Amino acid sequence: MPTTSGTGERPRSRAAAGLPAITADKVVSAATQLTAEAGLDNWTLRQLARAVDAYPAVIYHHVGDRDAVVNAVVDRVVGLLRLPDPKLPWQEWFTELLAELRRVLRTYPGCARRLALFGPSVDAATRSIDAGVGVLLTAGFGRESVLAYNLLVMTACQFVAMEDDRESALALRIDNTETYATYRERTDLPGMAELGSAMHDLMGDPDLAAGYYEQLYDYAVHRCLDGLAHRLEELRDQGSSGLTAT
Repeated sequence: MPTTSGTGERPRSRAAAGLPAITADKVVSAATQLTAEAGLDNWTLRQLARAVDAYPAVIYHHVGDRDAVVNAVVDRVVGLLRLPDPKLPWQEWFTELLAELRRVLRTYPGCARRLALFGPSVDAATRSIDAGVGVLLTAGFGRESVLAYNLLVMTACQFVAMEDDRESALALRIDNTETYATYRERTDLPGMAELGSAMHDLMGDPDLAAGYYEQLYDYAVHRCLDGLAHRLEELRDQGSSGLTAT
């Protein structure tokens, strides 16, 4: 924070104290870095103020309260998404987009939950929504394109949010895994035995355990895409029937 002058008086400006000017962009950049380090919900405005070497009032002046800063961070993170080649078939396009979405959101824990609940601002979302819904319109989803887009993106955000939350409760997760693993030989409970075997395999293979949530994420994404592909065939059949009837 700004230091006092040699006379014991506080400088009238940051420039007088030899400090760089504070901007909204600098505040949001610092908050985004804190989010990468600690998670979106685990830093305070005071910590943010220290990160930019300013008083909390300066944060309010340039960006607003903590909620305003959080919204700006989420928008900044959404802006980091690299969109796939628009020439790709729709399923490949979304496979690439959602893999990129997980990569970005896992870098900034807590943003996935915020997106799942509230979404980004219109300005931040326009680029990805226009591209994604456009891909689905071209594929033939028609008026269902928005629903299909939201299904895919919200499912992805929810799975990443779950992964973020589970990581913060590691001890409980390990304890549950060990308990489930004890059921692997219960012939009277075949479903639990199958789950127990899977958990036992995870416990015995660190590489498999490390990639479990990514595997689960990919499974959810691809099964959603499978379902939408089936729905697209139904829409095409309905369209063909309508043309025949006329």
